[in-house]
Amino acid sequence: MSASFLTSVAAFALLILKIGAWDTFLAAVYEHAVILPDETETPVSRDEALIFMNKNIDVLEKVIKQAAEKGAHIIVTPEDALYGWKFTRETIFPYLEDIPDPQVNWIPCEDPGRFVHTQVQTRLSCLAKDNSIYVLANIGDKKKCNLHKSTCPSNGYYQYNTNVVYNTEGKLVARYHKYNLYYEPQFDVPEKPELVTFNTTFGRFGIFTCFDILFHDPAVKLVKDFHVDTVLFPTAWMNVLPFLTAVEFHSAWAMGMGVNLLAANIHHVNMNMTGSGIYAPHSPKSYHYDMETASGKLLISEVDSHPRLSPVYQPDVNWSAYARTIKPFPIQKTTFGGFVSRDEFNFTEVYESAGNLTVCQKKLCCHLSYRMLEKEENEVYVLGAFSGYHGRRKREYWQVCAMLKCKTAHLTTCGRPVETASTRFAMFSLSGTFETEYVFPEVLLSKIHLSPGKFEVLKDGRLVNKNGTSGPILTVSLFGRWYTKDLTYNSSGISGSAISYQLISALVLITALQNNVLL
Repeated sequence: MSASFLTSVAAFALLILKIGAWDTFLAAVYEHAVILPDETETPVSRDEALIFMNKNIDVLEKVIKQAAEKGAHIIVTPEDALYGWKFTRETIFPYLEDIPDPQVNWIPCEDPGRFVHTQVQTRLSCLAKDNSIYVLANIGDKKKCNLHKSTCPSNGYYQYNTNVVYNTEGKLVARYHKYNLYYEPQFDVPEKPELVTFNTTFGRFGIFTCFDILFHDPAVKLVKDFHVDTVLFPTAWMNVLPFLTAVEFHSAWAMGMGVNLLAANIHHVNMNMTGSGIYAPHSPKSYHYDMETASGKLLISEVDSHPRLSPVYQPDVNWSAYARTIKPFPIQKTTFGGFVSRDEFNFTEVYESAGNLTVCQKKLCCHLSYRMLEKEENEVYVLGAFSGYHGRRKREYWQVCAMLKCKTAHLTTCGRPVETASTRFAMFSLSGTFETEYVFPEVLLSKIHLSPGKFEVLKDGRLVNKNGTSGPILTVSLFGRWYTKDLTYNSSGISGSAISYQLISALVLITALQNNVLL
């Protein structure tokens, strides 16, 4: 039996499942101002680690209760929310617990003694059960390994950055080990990316963590091959202008992939960490960005359970269709090089109040048509193109078309971070000859605001404004990821066992729904 046939059957089974399921649900995310330990260079005892983690869980408990009282069905809390991030392998160990596979069918709140040293899991389970809400939390997992095995660490344990999900009964229904670590020496990389999903009456959910969102596996595969409706996304995201602020990129990813994304970020302004949101494919439902206070923030919003069935759902986009049908606009000013971080772009100045521009790099040509409402004399914009390996690592391949505000009126500052702007656009249309199908549309306004309802992507790949004049623009960009050119790329098709498991899960869920026993 072919993999494509099984995938089709699984998708059909999931479609049947949606009959009688909820059309919408209330989602919650919490941006947590994490309480950090004073000392992480010296190991503490297990009791000391528990006392400390409970300080953060005390905060989460109040928020989870508040979300449930407001009718939320699921809540996402951030990565590193229980203990922070600055650890060695040795100093993180007292904070870890052995988290079993969800197939063990365990409700820690009702059976806390089934596994040893699971105090955190038990408390999280009880928070979900007592408030009748799905809860995602990020904690650390430890797994014993054979010291004779070459990959086994010297302490005899693999240590994983881990997400857990408990349902309304307090049952462990999902466990995910983060695959793409970002300077996390305290944790190990799993042997292979885990593709973790779980089903509810309000849609199919997938899970990954923070840096994972920039890679094909598991993020893209969960959407493309496992057909999730909503992604739960805990993160400890440090904002990087002009393309990778949390609210900017995460909302663009939801739009580009056509799914809901529930993103919960840490709140720690000294490390430029803020930016959480509930993002639907067509527009952000709610988002939060705050570099002024030290407070956490709870967001709650109604979202479609199955966004692909929504009348506002954007069908597949051919990202290069328009750009490849037109001739490049005449070059009106000299193209010049400039850096966005370590990436060397080709720029051309957007020097008139209206016009048509093209700039190219390698085979990527970016086309911009625009009309400013009024050109501010002290503000300079450029159109930029980049096609190449990104940053210091030079492993991930980016293709980017962007209109950017320069930091000052000097062209040498183009590409440097800037947070304020005054110039508004009556019209813009940005497109590019992308060689990848994975492109994420971004519009970022002055003071790091999004622009919900003020732009759209056309089927031919043009990013255009709508509903009148734009707000003051920092960046309009099409951020492309050419995953197959990544030096670390090693994705393969779904295994037969994975598809079989997907199919079995869907059929079991249908049976449960028919018998009215699904929670």
